[in-house]
Amino acid sequence: MKRNLGNIIFIVLALTTVIVWAVFPPEREGVENYARYQVGMTIGSLVITLMSFSLFISTRPRWAEPYFGGLDKMYMTHRYTSTAAFLLMFVHLLIVPLHLVNLALGNYLAMIAFLGIIAIVLPTLAPRIPYLNKLTSGTYEGWKSLHGFIGIFFILGYLHSVTVRAPTTKVAINWNQIFVFLGIGSYIYTEVLSRFLGKRVPYKVEAVHHPNNSTSEVVMRAKGKPIQHAHAGQFLFVRFKGDKSLDEAHPFTISSAPHEDVVRVTIKACGDFTRHLFQNLKPGMDALVEGAYGMFNYKTGGDKQIWVAGGIGITPFLSFLRDLKTDLAHDVHFYYTVRHPEEAVFAEEIDGITKKHPRLKAHIRFSSQHGSLTVDDIVKNAGGNVNAHHVYMCGPLPMVQAFEKKFLEVGVSKDNIHYEEFNFK
Repeated sequence: MKRNLGNIIFIVLALTTVIVWAVFPPEREGVENYARYQVGMTIGSLVITLMSFSLFISTRPRWAEPYFGGLDKMYMTHRYTSTAAFLLMFVHLLIVPLHLVNLALGNYLAMIAFLGIIAIVLPTLAPRIPYLNKLTSGTYEGWKSLHGFIGIFFILGYLHSVTVRAPTTKVAINWNQIFVFLGIGSYIYTEVLSRFLGKRVPYKVEAVHHPNNSTSEVVMRAKGKPIQHAHAGQFLFVRFKGDKSLDEAHPFTISSAPHEDVVRVTIKACGDFTRHLFQNLKPGMDALVEGAYGMFNYKTGGDKQIWVAGGIGITPFLSFLRDLKTDLAHDVHFYYTVRHPEEAVFAEEIDGITKKHPRLKAHIRFSSQHGSLTVDDIVKNAGGNVNAHHVYMCGPLPMVQAFEKKFLEVGVSKDNIHYEEFNFK
């Protein structure tokens, strides 16, 4: 219940917005087609409410993680509220059309806000549409830079609502102000204040290892007080100073254990940022680290567990394994699947840790030699029944989604399937 409380509160507040406009409707005097007008105003207010939720989540409040199930799940909520607000804007525009012939300032502001939000949201929802993709250069960095303007258009949308000189109701407008302040305050915090409030902790890159020709293990040491790394399996945001292409915050799973005096992240070169990092990141460079985030924690699961790592998805499990200072308190079947043997860069370390913990059974699989790992293989190794198992997965999203579907089919409860959602767009 606690991990869904945040979403429940959002739903209640959105419904309350609708109820407030129903109980305290706008003035009727001088309004043609009143019912259509009231519905349009209600939807406009709901758009502001939903956008304020999205802007609030963008502040990445660590204290709110337990009420959503982790920051990754918060960003899923962010996606839902942003998409809903985007679609409702079209409905609002159709129900309460803009009368441009009146040349009202509010109408111009509405059009600017509407077109600006379209330019920001559409590349996220449909990144492969020609011309839209050019707005972000097809990169995460371009998308993030464009997304930074969303708060400006949110403010313009609010100014539209107070300059159209439409008959309204004080109670509903005052209720709306709550979300206006929440949205604007969140935007100012994200874009300005967070840089000065100690959220980003200075680190120094101590070492950069390349265990194969596409992977970097970055070792960082805090210059002062380190980040709060509460448990193995969490992730952080890091940006590296001194190189313009690397001075952009990206999320990476922490592969070191919480008790270590350094922070390690293991990064596969698979995009523009990570390829540039592989080639150019050097020891001695400064870094700004934010975190740690996430609730991907095997210690909260049951006695019988299945861990599945695909490719670079090994990183949270490395943190799990490196954190084993005492005997493992769970029976674990751990599957690490890569395409070729040279990609299993931590196989020797995993084998050494496995030998120290009899309750841990590691299965390293090379799909080019052994074929792709399947849930049927996992069920067979578990004795034919996995109903009581907790499953932890990290890897390519298509793999995770396919495995989740199959685990549900063989009887694993949805509540017992755990994975990080790393799509922050």
